[in-house]
Amino acid sequence: MHPVDPRRQRRILSILVVSAILIWIDSTVLGIALERLADPVDGLGATPGQLQWALGIYSLFFATALFAAGALGDRFGHRTVLMSGMAVFGASSAWAAWADGPVSLILARALMGIGGAMIMPTSMAIIGWVFPPERRAGAIAAWSASAGIGVAVGPVLGGLLIDHFWWGSVFLINLPIVAAGLVGAALVVPNPRSPQRRRFDPLGLGLSTFGLLGVTYGLIEGGQSGGWGRWQVWGSIAAGVLLITAFLYSELKEAHPSFDPRLFRNRQFAAGNVGMATLFLTITGQSFYLTFYLQGARGLTALHAGLLSLPGATGVVIGSALGARLARRFSVAAVSGTALAVFAGCHALNLTFSVGTSLIWFCFVGGVAGIAIGTAVAPTSAAILSTLPMERIGAGSAVNNAIRQVGSVLGIAVLGTIVSNVYQHSIAPSLAGLPDAAREAASGSAEATRRTAAAIGRPELVGQANDSFIHSMHVAALSAAGFALFGAIALILAFRAKTTSAQAPAAPDPAEVEGAAAAVVGVTVERAG
Repeated sequence: MHPVDPRRQRRILSILVVSAILIWIDSTVLGIALERLADPVDGLGATPGQLQWALGIYSLFFATALFAAGALGDRFGHRTVLMSGMAVFGASSAWAAWADGPVSLILARALMGIGGAMIMPTSMAIIGWVFPPERRAGAIAAWSASAGIGVAVGPVLGGLLIDHFWWGSVFLINLPIVAAGLVGAALVVPNPRSPQRRRFDPLGLGLSTFGLLGVTYGLIEGGQSGGWGRWQVWGSIAAGVLLITAFLYSELKEAHPSFDPRLFRNRQFAAGNVGMATLFLTITGQSFYLTFYLQGARGLTALHAGLLSLPGATGVVIGSALGARLARRFSVAAVSGTALAVFAGCHALNLTFSVGTSLIWFCFVGGVAGIAIGTAVAPTSAAILSTLPMERIGAGSAVNNAIRQVGSVLGIAVLGTIVSNVYQHSIAPSLAGLPDAAREAASGSAEATRRTAAAIGRPELVGQANDSFIHSMHVAALSAAGFALFGAIALILAFRAKTTSAQAPAAPDPAEVEGAAAAVVGVTVERAG
């Protein structure tokens, strides 16, 4: 491929930023619409389990399709796959906007995850081909800054649209961005292909996808009113675990696997990924219950809820720069481990949230949580990759990306299920005197209880629903704090040993670290509260 002049490099980068904004906006905008989607009149009447699927299915397919997208880019050209991904993303956004039921929305979101997976690795590959080494770190940082745009704009614009239009309008944001990206990519972006093409791995793709689907289905189904003793619950979890085990075994047999389990033999690589998995698990799980706290229990508008996400997003930007600088002076254990422990403390502070809690306090906790996230991610991301030899960094980055997305899927499934289970047990005594039909209709969620209370003229049930939801949120927050603290301990134990200068990896470029951190955090960070 011929050298690209700096002016064209800037134009190419601007198109790649536009394409990346799609991913960041979509990762923020659905969360603000959950309360409306649960409404049977103005939304789709979605159950808590269906809403968990609508959120989690995107990350699930994003995670499993990442490796296939990179291999397709090597074979057919990265611009070809990039544009295909944007087209898929645009078509599935239109489908989601006019979905006629929860199942249709879930399927559209799955397709959006595939489209997003086709956009991210191909964008990074094009940057690698177009920019020389001395300018690559700056290009990555600029591309990653698109995360900040999506994080800031997504919830606020989504809230504004929901308050004035129908819920599906939040997905129409993507369509003009897709149009601009497709035109720009066709006119400006080259179509590089790798001379060493990675093997497409359909067996691994199938095993990993269906394995994660099985585990996720079982966890979400366990949160429904039927409980955990049904065969659909334990059977799907067991089948999912078996399929994931088969996937790992098949990858171990490959000379050049898409997902290399051998990398986890490195203690620091394994601990770093555990830390990031617990971080993303707790962020996405928290995003699920805080949406219903703000718009349901507290009755805020979607726009106001979106504005309350800004302190957390701002905190991440501050924390990303802070973490990169602190990591050059102190150890990863001191910086990332402490930051993740602080994040666990912020989850514990969610126990102070009630219906009447000051929103200033809510924003303060969210801001501190955002700073902790950014401070943890920047040095941990760099440390994970610096534990590997240069020829393994690409494989390590792919594994790290997939682990974060899997953490997001499990966060929604696990913490969302805790909220559902605890709420159903907590509200049951208040519903005991209702007729069978009314009790069944009211027991699934706080939204269902409030609707039933209005229908049968029992306004006191609204307060009881709010109290039960706050209790279930507190249990989930305490569980999230435990997960985050576990990740912090893993980081501290793995990285506390001092390495000799001969063993220590070269310090990464600060711009590279900060850029990578912004990209890592941008997917879900706006939801931290």
